[in-house]
Amino acid sequence: MADWFAAKRYGIGSGLPIAWQGWALLVGYLILVVLASFLIPISWLAYFSLVGFLTGLFILISAKTTRGGWRWRWGSEK
Repeated sequence: MADWFAAKRYGIGSGLPIAWQGWALLVGYLILVVLASFLIPISWLAYFSLVGFLTGLFILISAKTTRGGWRWRWGSEK
């Protein structure tokens, strides 16, 4: 799979997207979270369940498509 996200310089996780696929994933995630807010008047539980699922899916995809993978980093590697 191609690299969609850059690795963070410090800590663990992904940084900003470096490919259009990463930007598309991020924008799609944000749009779906905003659309999920229409569930708030119906059920808070449904809203938080959907947002939790979307967030977990986003984290899983970004972890799989981060350059160098997710691991602890202490800064620049020389």
